[in-house]
Amino acid sequence: MNAPSPVFAATPHIVVPPPGPLSRAGAAALAALESPAFDARRKAREATSGEDFAAIVYAEGQGATLTDVDGNRYVDLVAGFGALPLGYGHPALAASVQHAWNTLPLALGDVYAAADKLALATALVDHFQSATGAAKGRLLFGLSGADAVTGALKTVALRTKKPGVIAFDGGYHGLSHGPLAACGLAPKFREPFVEQLSKHVQFAPYPTTEADLDRALSAVKKGLSRGDAGAVLVEPILGRGGCVVPPASFLAELRALCTETDTLLVLDEIWTGCGRTGLGFFAGAAAKPDLICLGKALGGGMPISVCLGTEETFEPWGSHGGSYIHTATHFGAPPGCAAALAVLTTLAEGNLIAENARKGTLFQTALTAHGFSVQGTGMMLGIPLRDAATALAATRRLLQAGYLVLTGGRDGNVITLSPAFVLDDAAIVAFANIVHMLVPPEARR
Repeated sequence: MNAPSPVFAATPHIVVPPPGPLSRAGAAALAALESPAFDARRKAREATSGEDFAAIVYAEGQGATLTDVDGNRYVDLVAGFGALPLGYGHPALAASVQHAWNTLPLALGDVYAAADKLALATALVDHFQSATGAAKGRLLFGLSGADAVTGALKTVALRTKKPGVIAFDGGYHGLSHGPLAACGLAPKFREPFVEQLSKHVQFAPYPTTEADLDRALSAVKKGLSRGDAGAVLVEPILGRGGCVVPPASFLAELRALCTETDTLLVLDEIWTGCGRTGLGFFAGAAAKPDLICLGKALGGGMPISVCLGTEETFEPWGSHGGSYIHTATHFGAPPGCAAALAVLTTLAEGNLIAENARKGTLFQTALTAHGFSVQGTGMMLGIPLRDAATALAATRRLLQAGYLVLTGGRDGNVITLSPAFVLDDAAIVAFANIVHMLVPPEARR
């Protein structure tokens, strides 16, 4: 049995104004070696916000804190884009990965598997069947969320023989070619590659209130009426789109429309899965999706993802003697599977999903007490500010105070929070107090 998840007091400690000299030197050296896209993005953010966006360079982490190469310690409210549910240095996770690495770092993928792959597949299919009521489930492994969505899109094509997908404005499913075609967060992500992408994706508005639910559903109905859509691809809660929770009936309405038209419902739970929302292991399982994509938190920091689905949905993969296949060398490798098994065990034994619901309520209570509006649920929250420039400037002021956050939302005006599940209550209250001091009322939405 795993030991209880350690909870370290998450407090900032700034010894030199960040980014310090070592971070600046390291970030500059990396910028000269990496694709120029990332330095160009940094310069664009400086132009928008009027702030210095030089990067910090991480050195080490513990629990829900990070230390940079200059010795500054930060409270990490990003947690690897939500991929570190147990934070840094969790003993059960570290021991599981180390054991797998020492004994069998790599099996032979889809030819000869390792025992950890079987154990994880069994556990995940059990989760899927229990959550959705499916009689039997199947899965495909991947390394990233985009891999899982690619597997889902391929499965849709095989199952329905239809090329079309209905996706949503504000949705984000990864930037590899298949998912990129369905990226509704920012058209500029797609535009340079549009000639290489599927021409069969239609976008519907993502509903944020009951008032615009009908408009969203009408757009989906119109798309389905064309007859070429094999799937509706949707995030149960928008992630990069600003941590937006749709109206309660939204997913059920999509399920009904998909059932009426023999269309597959695909839930992208890359960010919402593994209990981050406090709503259960999956946030949208009550809608009984045909396919669920899971990643990020699943590996606790190790690269692993899965596309889960019903036996009926996966059946066409068995045709043509196995020439229909979706695999890669490291899919389902033992260290990633061992990490995922440790995450699943710790979530169950530590009651962390229920704790996420409680901590999310604490976050919202503390922030709204200071006059902020808050989007999202559980440990997946967004704080909308006046505009993108305001939000970007706020992230830099928070960095200098020792707090790591990112921006999101279609307009870039939302501070997004996806901290490790082990974040302590005192750190939540302290963050609400500091963001209140740093973001004046006129900058809030």
